[in-house]
Amino acid sequence: MYDDDEFSLLALQDEIDSPLDHLDPIEESSSSLQNPEPMLLLLTAPNAPQRMLAARAFCELQEERAIPHLINLLTDTCPLVRVSATYALGRNPSSDAVEPLINLLSKDWNGYVRKGVVWALGNCSDRRALQPLIHALKTDISAVRLWAASSLSQIAKIDYEDVITAIPRLIGSLRRDEVAAVRSNCAWAVGQLCRELPLNVVYATAIDALIEALVEDEDLGVKEDAKGALLKVGDPRGLQMIEELELEGII
Repeated sequence: MYDDDEFSLLALQDEIDSPLDHLDPIEESSSSLQNPEPMLLLLTAPNAPQRMLAARAFCELQEERAIPHLINLLTDTCPLVRVSATYALGRNPSSDAVEPLINLLSKDWNGYVRKGVVWALGNCSDRRALQPLIHALKTDISAVRLWAASSLSQIAKIDYEDVITAIPRLIGSLRRDEVAAVRSNCAWAVGQLCRELPLNVVYATAIDALIEALVEDEDLGVKEDAKGALLKVGDPRGLQMIEELELEGII
């Protein structure tokens, strides 16, 4: 669907960090940031930089009155405004924003925007986002795939059927994604969802995949995340494998 070279500026470190980490500081006084009224007015300003500034403010402020305006900004002609609006909706999650965010994920050409969308959808904790996030994990650029894995763990845990739908997709990316950071996030997400499962075949398959990543993945970061996931789950097979590999000096 999208080419990994589409946005070379989406560097690996930027992919790993939170979508909010690389936004420039908002050059406003602390008192103006504590008062949402001026920023609410700027959300509908005719000037794109002002709309962007206002949307960025709501990455820090939580204000229900801003949500309809932020949803409208998802279709703004300026990609920087759309990026800021997605992150702001991640800080101000609303069920009303889910469908517009899903629509944006399927249509927006800008990788930064789609990255913000998948992060916001995870925070919305709405089951409607499950299949769009699975699709993004399979088809989008690496930065989006990375955050889709994390968001899937937030969405899927709401419902058991969603857990058993999401885990095989996460395992597939854990085994095959060419980007180590994406595989690491998949390992973390699988571990999170394992904690929601009874001891059944899906659980056993997930533990097998984490052990496989621990033993066979060539990237040390993926190994560490698989190990961390197994330790948090506390599965006896996983703990035994960790102990054996540590005794042998492999990890």
